[in-house]
Amino acid sequence: MLRLFLLYLSRAGWARGLITRWGVARRMARRFVAGETLDDAISASQALNQRGLLVTLDYLGESVARAEDTVAVVDMYRALLDRIQQQGLKASVSLKLTHLGLDISEELCQTNLRHILTTAKAHGIPVTIDMENTPYTDVTLRIYRTMRDEYDFSNVGTVIQSYLRRSEADMQALAAEGAHIRLVKGAYLEPAELAFPDKAEVDASFIRLLRDYLPSSGYLCIASHDEQMIAAGQSAAKAAALPPERFEFQMLYGIRTTRQEELAKAGYQMRVYVPFGEAWYPYFMRRLAERPANLWFFTKSFFSR
Repeated sequence: MLRLFLLYLSRAGWARGLITRWGVARRMARRFVAGETLDDAISASQALNQRGLLVTLDYLGESVARAEDTVAVVDMYRALLDRIQQQGLKASVSLKLTHLGLDISEELCQTNLRHILTTAKAHGIPVTIDMENTPYTDVTLRIYRTMRDEYDFSNVGTVIQSYLRRSEADMQALAAEGAHIRLVKGAYLEPAELAFPDKAEVDASFIRLLRDYLPSSGYLCIASHDEQMIAAGQSAAKAAALPPERFEFQMLYGIRTTRQEELAKAGYQMRVYVPFGEAWYPYFMRRLAERPANLWFFTKSFFSR
């Protein structure tokens, strides 16, 4: 119930206005968010690279209401790609289609995405199209396939969520296509007819999907902090005799940092998802929902000000 309430708060405008005014919320969000500026993101990425970790950078934001608002988003991503190239960072970028105007029109979204991918391809920097909640699943996969075919398999990837009942069929199709996929558990509130309601079912789906996908010609990013999922990935990669460059692990910025470094030192590719930007509230609340223990830390910090 607590997780459901936190996911509700992640979408509630009244809660956003209240919580973002609290200085303690902003300070705690810095545990999960690299900062609000491009310079903050670059500095965090440099520090992670120095520790042997790869990075994917996400400029935070979701649905925009006006086409003109997407101009700044595209400009930020192109500036981010330029800085990655200039600084020689070992980094990719991640983005959401609703941040590029998908709720306004698919044509606008694709035009904006092409601007970003043209710059990314010129710099040789991969781009992952994040998956949002289920109303966007089909259109996200459709746009992903369009852009992948236009800009090359190695430059464009997308995300599959193991809590969705449809994901097994989606992964089978994507495996046959040799797609670049980030596998996550999923962090949105979905109805039981579309998503597994129990954690054990979500975990079993995650393990089943990674075991089936790793032997394919596709590239899999195993995105989880759960030790059971990590161990399953290691075991499946070993069984498929995959070299380290054929898959990777991914974790979120600020979570299990010691384990991230352990995996990198063991010879695995370990990429950290680094979000930045002023629109940190929905992301922050979803992180609290994933691990409610973080909420008690937040509450304690608030009342001890």
